[in-house]
Amino acid sequence: MSLSEEQVQFFRDQFGCGFKEIDNVFADCIGEAVAVLSPQGVKDYLDGAALICMIGRGVEPVLAYLEEMPSVAKRLGEDTLELISRTVWRLSRSPNGNAIPPFLQTLGEAARRLGSWQQVEHYIDITMGLANRTSSSVHSNQGATYPSPGLPDFLEKAPYLLGQLSIEGLRNWVDYGVRYYGDHPDRQRDYFQLQSADSRAILQRERHGTLFADHERALELYLKALWEIKEHLVPYSEGWDQLRKPMPYFDAYGIRLPDVYDDHNGVPGIDRYRALLAHFAAHMRWTTAIVADNYSPFQRVAIEVFEDARIDRRAIAEYPGLRRLFLALHPKPGEHDCDPEKESCIRHRLAMFSYAALNPEHGYANPDLLEFLGRFDEVTADPAAGTAEVAELAIAYIARTRRQADLAANVYFSDTEVGYRDDNRHMWRFIEEGDEEEMFEEKRRNQQNENEFDGLPPRHYPEWDYHTNTYRPDWVSLYESLHPGGDGGRIDALLSKHEALAKRLKQLLDLLKPQHYVRVRYQEEGSELDLDVAIRSLIDFKSGHNPDPRINMSHRNDGRDIAVMLLLDLSESVDQIPAGCEQTILELSQEAVALLGWAVDKLGDEFAIAGFSSNTRHEVRYQHIKGYREPWNDEVKGRLAALEAGWSTRMGAALRHAGHYLGARQADKKLLLVLTDGEPSDIDVKDERLLIEDSRKAVRELDGEGIYTYCINLDAKVKPGADDYVKDIFGNQYTVIDRVERLPERLPQLFMALTR
Repeated sequence: MSLSEEQVQFFRDQFGCGFKEIDNVFADCIGEAVAVLSPQGVKDYLDGAALICMIGRGVEPVLAYLEEMPSVAKRLGEDTLELISRTVWRLSRSPNGNAIPPFLQTLGEAARRLGSWQQVEHYIDITMGLANRTSSSVHSNQGATYPSPGLPDFLEKAPYLLGQLSIEGLRNWVDYGVRYYGDHPDRQRDYFQLQSADSRAILQRERHGTLFADHERALELYLKALWEIKEHLVPYSEGWDQLRKPMPYFDAYGIRLPDVYDDHNGVPGIDRYRALLAHFAAHMRWTTAIVADNYSPFQRVAIEVFEDARIDRRAIAEYPGLRRLFLALHPKPGEHDCDPEKESCIRHRLAMFSYAALNPEHGYANPDLLEFLGRFDEVTADPAAGTAEVAELAIAYIARTRRQADLAANVYFSDTEVGYRDDNRHMWRFIEEGDEEEMFEEKRRNQQNENEFDGLPPRHYPEWDYHTNTYRPDWVSLYESLHPGGDGGRIDALLSKHEALAKRLKQLLDLLKPQHYVRVRYQEEGSELDLDVAIRSLIDFKSGHNPDPRINMSHRNDGRDIAVMLLLDLSESVDQIPAGCEQTILELSQEAVALLGWAVDKLGDEFAIAGFSSNTRHEVRYQHIKGYREPWNDEVKGRLAALEAGWSTRMGAALRHAGHYLGARQADKKLLLVLTDGEPSDIDVKDERLLIEDSRKAVRELDGEGIYTYCINLDAKVKPGADDYVKDIFGNQYTVIDRVERLPERLPQLFMALTR
């Protein structure tokens, strides 16, 4: 409800709390309160907030109360207002005042789960009982009082617990933790964090629903008898990772499925298990894995939905009774539920298609949907058609129905999740999990036409359009290959040319090499006894608790943990000879990279080299020169010696692809060095700022992934003012080398300075 400024000020004066932060949200909070509460309820609401303001715990509890309580009071009744404010006051007078904000933040979920004022009162009794029974007053010289160790963890897990247990089951679970761990703070915290084995066991005992443990044998027999499949069934709990919401899946180690299923939409939990296993079995029988690397995220989602619908149809043809079960568990999205002008409706459209593919009486009228349902019927009617054919149809559907709002952050999720389906990880093969130089080399040997690309099929990357502040999806096609080899002796000759510089570098390298050892504690087996842990374990043993067996420690070398990618600009401009030089920029770059490769090999850091150039957005070439797993040997030197320059500098896609490889490395520090002589450009781009802004966006993306990007720009005086566009792209993370002939000296020194 929208109130006038005078009305808001009237209530603000009546409230009277002096925190300035409240002014930013007060109008919205009081507007909601006036809309859902009676005049007396509004007064009680403000009185309760004023009481919480007086407890001296800062502004956070006040804000939590103002934001949560209107909806709670609407759902449970206005008597809840006094109950909550009184509870907060009691907590503030105890050692557990820090638990007030999380307590208030759980109330919204508690109200939704419990549904009545009396049930919430029971929940508060459980919370206060835990706080009072596990707080301890230890009288030291200062007379300190200690708060409950387990209360904050209990409140953090409360939304999940309320979804799994009845209020009686919750009370029993809490009582067990208090009774057995009330005098052991560390184990009490483990219990209420759901980390200990007996915590999960008691939760399982008190939980309602169909437990996997009670039906494991029957489900294994169901899978074997009806589908002739024998797989190891591995249960998991949905409670330990609420953020990512784990889904069922299968891999080489077995089928992962939830450890409990509640009845849903009239379907018993045991039948939900049967539907899930039938879907798994259909995938195992009829799905063929396809390469994922060349599909965009939207395309992959569409392919998964179409493939799920196809194998569900095959399963129904095998056992017609599954149709009733699948439809009961499949949500039915309304045709006009999602507004494509305001939110991303891609999930909604795919859920509609999935439902319509299973239910001939779906009632949808969308012409695109009906056309593709007809084409889907033709594909699935062909016994020879498989996953690849359905993938082509899914890509066509997503292309036909694409809307601009599909890229919006506000995604429509209602009635789009199909509970009996898995996460489809088995459908995909990923070629680019690491360096695949051997694969590139094999393809290169088999190449018959030098005009054809010798690497993987194109990988598509978005490009940032600064005019609209949006990405152009799948805009750039990047082809990668292994660079052909040459005479590695040329690189050895270059190293001999710079022998004096190499000697100076070696002195620096000796200083950078790790020299010290560090302790690795908490080892069951080690080189010596860790006295602190051993004494603590002895105390635990004497007091009747299980001692920690990790009482030893060992030592390891305090080594550098760095992964580096050197990305070389191989555009046509590097083939020129700068003023005052006798060599081209490319030849100077070869000398510099040869010295850098030699230096990094001496240090032992993970190191890769790649080059890039472009010929419009349809052809960005990315060539591997050295992979992370490759040693610095004659083969790598041969590739470096054979470098050639050509075409343009579309940098953004190359940065993203280099980050794709570098991000997969297991290293504490990840450094992406870019060696270039000019600003990003390409023959199909007239706006000079477009590729600069895209490269700038790519650098920010890499920074968000923990990759430090640094540019070495060679100002060959062909286009002065390199600092301007380099600073736009890389911020302060760049060096401009005016005297290009000094590159062989400067590049190794810069690397050692960045990784010192």
